Amino acid sequence: MPNTHPVASEDGPSLAGEEGGEISSAQLDAAARLGANAVDSLPSGALAEKLASAAARGRQLRVKLGIDPTAPDIHLGHAVVLRKLREFQDAGHLVVLIIGDYTARVGDPSGRSTLRPMLSEAEIEANAATFQAQALKILDGGSERLEVRRNGEWLDMPMADLLALVRTTTVAQILEREDFAKRWSASEPISMLELLYPLLQGYDSVAVRADVELGGTDQKFNLLLGRDVQRAYGQPEQAILTMPILVGTDGIKKMSKSLGNHIGVSDSPEEMYGRTLSIPDEAMGEYYRLLLGRAPEGEQAPRESKRALARALVGWLHSPEEALEAERRFDRVFVEGAAPVEIQDLGFAAGNGAVHIPELIAAAFELSRSEARRLIDHGGVWLDERALGAGEYDLPADQLEGVVLRVGKRRFRRLRAV
Repeated sequence: MPNTHPVASEDGPSLAGEEGGEISSAQLDAAARLGANAVDSLPSGALAEKLASAAARGRQLRVKLGIDPTAPDIHLGHAVVLRKLREFQDAGHLVVLIIGDYTARVGDPSGRSTLRPMLSEAEIEANAATFQAQALKILDGGSERLEVRRNGEWLDMPMADLLALVRTTTVAQILEREDFAKRWSASEPISMLELLYPLLQGYDSVAVRADVELGGTDQKFNLLLGRDVQRAYGQPEQAILTMPILVGTDGIKKMSKSLGNHIGVSDSPEEMYGRTLSIPDEAMGEYYRLLLGRAPEGEQAPRESKRALARALVGWLHSPEEALEAERRFDRVFVEGAAPVEIQDLGFAAGNGAVHIPELIAAAFELSRSEARRLIDHGGVWLDERALGAGEYDLPADQLEGVVLRVGKRRFRRLRAV
């Protein structure tokens, strides 16, 4: 608990924080607003102290988020933290978005029972570019409120500097982490790279002189360790906010592209609208609260609340006009039972005699061939009005010209011979 005591103030009751600034009631209110929906705001009172200290010095807070580009896209689970960052920007503070091009080589062990696979430099670079572009759909890209950094700038360090960093922390501290403790007690392997990861993330806070760091609840250990690392380097320790983990469209597990229960921030308006309508009714309140910052309106039926949620999310990440058009197209296909008015063409090679449908699906919808085969086997692929049967992967090319390929409920392509 920070050392505080009451002091007089013209603005009403105030506290004097350990960083020297007087905390006014207005700053306490600001800390409460910025901490809304957070699971943890630690240490208690630290965010208000940071606000007071920054105000006393006439500067912005430096609010840090690190994202490792281990996948090509971000989804609404990431948007929960990004939305909170935007609130700090709107309050006049500077967001430092760290693209973890170096920590991605290690792999964050948070919530993992095994070592993450290594990515190539080319994969990391491609993912990093995508992450930054998608994050800017939510963040204010103005130079005065956003600083984008890659941690390769400072983590590609001399051995002497790495040894100095390692000296800041003991093995016992690292093994207190829940996922490491479980693996250690089960005699499961823990790599030296994984043990280094929390230290590298902590050094990011040193490098950018973070006042506040945000992350999901699975990042709590790393964020707290960042305070220890900052202290070892003689810096003021950051306040931390942990945000809830958004449940996926299945309503059970956390949102994850690998689980197929995600809604991507770069999904098309139609895809985003349709996927939102698939979430369970009981998850709606969490989506409203964490992504829109409000509750569902009035006494609406669950179906109407969900449609309003879908319109709001598409309107936020695309535009209100595209949200209305996505709803119109959804109703045409799923309420009226008609095909979309406009269907994108998908070319196939006509000279080979047979066409491998899983290959077409994989190319058109960014799925693997094995995923496409599973969809076919489970009756999830149609040619015009006919569902393909299990194992029906190769079809005569001369039967496919002009046929509408439908994958699942929302993906359509019109096949054209090339």
